[in-house]
Amino acid sequence: MGQDHITDIEALGGHSTRSRREFLRNTSAIGMGLGFASVAQPTFAQVIQTDFVGIKAGEETIVDGDTELFAYVARPTNASGALPVVVIASEIFGVHEHIADIARRFAKLGYLAIAPEFFTRAGDPSALGTMAEIVSQIVSKTPDKQVMSDIEVAIKWASAHGGDLKRIGMTGFCWGGRITWLACANIPQIRAGVAWYGRLVGDKSDNFPQHPVDLADKLTAPVLGLYGGKDTGIGLDTVDKMKAALSAATGNQAAAQSRFEIYPDAPHAFHADYRATYQPGPAKDGWEKCLQWFKKNGV
Repeated sequence: MGQDHITDIEALGGHSTRSRREFLRNTSAIGMGLGFASVAQPTFAQVIQTDFVGIKAGEETIVDGDTELFAYVARPTNASGALPVVVIASEIFGVHEHIADIARRFAKLGYLAIAPEFFTRAGDPSALGTMAEIVSQIVSKTPDKQVMSDIEVAIKWASAHGGDLKRIGMTGFCWGGRITWLACANIPQIRAGVAWYGRLVGDKSDNFPQHPVDLADKLTAPVLGLYGGKDTGIGLDTVDKMKAALSAATGNQAAAQSRFEIYPDAPHAFHADYRATYQPGPAKDGWEKCLQWFKKNGV
């Protein structure tokens, strides 16, 4: 597997050539050992598998104008009335079985859960052999502005398919944790966000003009940050910088309400049950706090 799989979106006028078959390969696998990001070196013995009893889940192609967005969607089968919505932002590995399983977990609790494949235009993360390749070939070519637009498209789709626009939550992991902070500062429809170990600071560029620490005073929804004390990639000093930025955002209610939960002995990706970094205690506690946060904030 290599870089020859990356699509040339400029030659295609901005449209992705990543096929629906390629997307389904990552999210429709049956049984252990399939449907996960191989570059993450999955550990299958501890993987949580959420069944389909009482829910409907599968892939959707969301089309809005010139935007074609793949997404994994899960919802309860016998719900009455509009459903609360949660948008899920993946790690750098894209929407694979772990993210699909999280969507099913939310559906079991009565949510309309949507996990968009934000990397569709840049290529397929599962086709690359290293994390460095994924960052340079996929993540670096997926601008924040484009991701924010895709989230808005997903929310618009949700509103037309049984979702309640007054009850929208956002959550994300690693890369998606950073996206969650950004979305809660850029998309007013979102009522609350839960960011799992997402970067808070970083270098700026045209594709990434601002980071969460720069947007504390722009938050329109409160964020719960779930971070590991032994995360070697996201130091607690950056968490302190974000806390300071939130405190300095005087008059911003969402910033004042935002909180952090630090798990002292947890590494990065402690919620990822398919990886060696998985920590059952912090993962379970973080999940419960995520649900409580959404409930507390009207999602």
